[in-house]
Amino acid sequence: MIRFDDVRKIYTQGTREVRALDGLTLHVPRGEFLAVMGPSGSGKSTFLHLSGGLDLPTSGGVTVDGQSTATLGDDGLTLLRRRKIGFVFQFFNLMPTLRVVENIALPLLLDGNGNGAAVPKAEALLERVGLTSRRDHFPDELSGGEMQRVAIARALVIDPALVLADEPTGNLDSATGRGILELLKEVSEKEGRTIVMVTHDEAAAKWAKRIARLRDGKLDA
Repeated sequence: MIRFDDVRKIYTQGTREVRALDGLTLHVPRGEFLAVMGPSGSGKSTFLHLSGGLDLPTSGGVTVDGQSTATLGDDGLTLLRRRKIGFVFQFFNLMPTLRVVENIALPLLLDGNGNGAAVPKAEALLERVGLTSRRDHFPDELSGGEMQRVAIARALVIDPALVLADEPTGNLDSATGRGILELLKEVSEKEGRTIVMVTHDEAAAKWAKRIARLRDGKLDA
């Protein structure tokens, strides 16, 4: 599903080069639940951004669902993200002026689907994450755990092949975080979706099928 082949990502800060990734080779098969760990500055966020087509490598190859991100162009990357990748963020990134059901339906609406198709699918996911009663609430009326479940429902509404989760339990208590991890594991095991989760939490990482540890932009053997 994801292939990193000798990938380097170099940023320039003034006269200094920062090697966020330094020759990383890592393959994530379809349907795997992978946790990515490492200290600050190890390259975790860069790995996630490159996996999601939010950035391109300086050298080496990044392939997502059989497509090289370097060859897609801006329009191709937009379609890749819109139709094949669901993003789950630590701080939820819900639209504050939209109701819960509208937040979930938004990716489908942006892709040209009408309300008639988008809203029922959003409602079905609301039921799945146990938030049917919150359908018409605004994000600031929800708890942190509820907002994260809405964010996961939004990520799943496009039926993505890949879900990228950036510290999805970082702002949640342990019980609520466990529910989020159970949902991610279920999506991987029962639906065959690939899950890549960046986390600092060893307990959260143990829910994954495999843990990749990064240090200084490389796999930490």
